[in-house]
Amino acid sequence: MSIKTHRKPIVILISGRGSNMRALIEKSRDAASSYEVVLVLSDKSAAAGLAAARDLGVPASAVVPADSVGRAAYDRFLAAAIDACAPSLIVLAGFMRILSAEFVARYSGRILNIHPSLLPKYPGLHTHRRVLEAHESEHGATVHFVTEQLDGGPGVIQARVRVNPDDDADSLAARVQAEEHRIYPLAVRWFCEGRLRYAEGRAWLDGKVLSGPVQYGEIEAPGGR
Repeated sequence: MSIKTHRKPIVILISGRGSNMRALIEKSRDAASSYEVVLVLSDKSAAAGLAAARDLGVPASAVVPADSVGRAAYDRFLAAAIDACAPSLIVLAGFMRILSAEFVARYSGRILNIHPSLLPKYPGLHTHRRVLEAHESEHGATVHFVTEQLDGGPGVIQARVRVNPDDDADSLAARVQAEEHRIYPLAVRWFCEGRLRYAEGRAWLDGKVLSGPVQYGEIEAPGGR
């Protein structure tokens, strides 16, 4: 007789086509998955990821900010939509709005984000172009807990890619994104299994403080650790 694993509900926030959202939903279908995507929300009604989520069988809707509504007020509307699902975790997957301090505090330790750089290098936008302009030999992506500091929360896991001499921003972005699709579901799985948590301003994995993000290339087997 098989025992059904209890899966933690997660909500994903997007602003665009949601490639990481798709990777997370697809991984949630694994028999041993520790999470279930119960809702996808976007701040843009035209976000392509909304239709993609519905095609994958996940409810999806837009919470669009009115011109007269400030950030904190919008975030309260967003929080109401999120709280209706009582998620264990909120996952930002290309969500381009800066969240208010009130929102971050409300869900402290329960928001993950993925950023296309080897944080703390290159927070903010246009990371691939900036890496090329700086003639870096290495680039990558970082999953981190969200705090009030933009792209400044403690890192959980990183994946690295080599920068090739013939790379442009698009080719580099494509390789980084392929790594994002590997590390983000893994970090979400760790959290929903109870192995990953945020406390005392630090990320903890398996009861130990992470001095820095886990390096995906050093994990002996994908999905391991």
